[in-house]
Amino acid sequence: MKTPWYKLLGPGLLYAGAAIGVSHLVQSTRAGAEFGYGLVWAVLLANFLKYPFFEMGPRYAASTGKSLLYGYQALGKWSLYLYLIITVSTMFIIQSAVTVVTAGLVSEITGLTFDPWIISSGLLAVCLGILLIGKFSFLDKTMKLIILILSVTTVVAFAFSLLGTPEQYTMYLTTFSFSDNTNVLFLIALMGWMPAPLDISVWHSVWAVEKSKEVNERIPLKAALLDFKIGYWGTLFLALCFVGLGASTIYGTGIELEASGGGFAKQLLGIYTKNLGDWSYFIIAIAAFATMFSTTLTCLDAFPRVLSPTTQMIGNSESKNSNKLYWIWILVVVIGTVIILSFFLTNMKTMVDFATKVAFITSPILAILNYLVIHGKTMPKENRPGLFLKLLSWLGMTYLVGFSIYFLYLTI
Repeated sequence: MKTPWYKLLGPGLLYAGAAIGVSHLVQSTRAGAEFGYGLVWAVLLANFLKYPFFEMGPRYAASTGKSLLYGYQALGKWSLYLYLIITVSTMFIIQSAVTVVTAGLVSEITGLTFDPWIISSGLLAVCLGILLIGKFSFLDKTMKLIILILSVTTVVAFAFSLLGTPEQYTMYLTTFSFSDNTNVLFLIALMGWMPAPLDISVWHSVWAVEKSKEVNERIPLKAALLDFKIGYWGTLFLALCFVGLGASTIYGTGIELEASGGGFAKQLLGIYTKNLGDWSYFIIAIAAFATMFSTTLTCLDAFPRVLSPTTQMIGNSESKNSNKLYWIWILVVVIGTVIILSFFLTNMKTMVDFATKVAFITSPILAILNYLVIHGKTMPKENRPGLFLKLLSWLGMTYLVGFSIYFLYLTI
């Protein structure tokens, strides 16, 4: 009996869980707080120009029954080595960035006063427990509930924020300017993780393969793309909501957002509560925590899930060791993250900006690899993207390469 389409949903929501995090709660809120609705175009542009490369993940998985990593392997081992280098060099800072923001929210909501690295370690332990007990199936079901809670609470908060009337001062009303290097560097940080790092296209393809194993059937291309589009355009809508929250409650007030995780969380929840009313604290707290916990959990699953087959392909080892490798890599990620947060955490804002800029610089490489795979020999011709997506891919690659070169020019 054919599985109903709604039971095939899952990888797209895991994508949303990974995507709706720092880029939304932190960067989108900061965009609205600093420039009002002046950077809505940047959020829209980043989503549209990166769309083809994210879509390639579920498209390839549904068409071949394998993840993008096998497509990389077909290009040559050099592409696997390149992907391994990119992933290993960014995973600790990315996991640290999303975990410390989540820890800041936990500290503010619960009143715990432990050091951020201690709370972060507790969060990672909880995530480890979820993945150990329930594996992919439990992660899949858990994320559906988290995304539902996140979506409802965020929309409600944004709707009520439009009714608020924060006190504004003309001197604090700023506009974005390309002639201001500080503005441009923030724009790059915003677009670097908007809607998410391109690594997630590979994660998505791996999750799609796992979903096929769970339902014991190859997920049709149409159903896979529907699942993806629900997750992808849903993240865009919520990103605009967070920009709106920042614009309607903070912009023009002269308030500068805190740099520390705990300070940022306390300030953000305090500002929203002041403008929306005390009743809103619970809703905002749930929305913010669901946003960041979903990202912490999905990232912790994704890094080892892609690194396990990558290292196997490079070493030509048998797949029976994949589960063991998964747990080895997950421990590596946890230990590395705790070390960074214990000894190198000084400024959450700096860490987040660094992580998003690194993601932006590596995006052109992953975009080109995905393009080569989706139009390569392992991809059935009948399932390759049409002319419109092909042209959009070229436009997207031009944008990613050009903007990365401009960023390097500004910083070097």
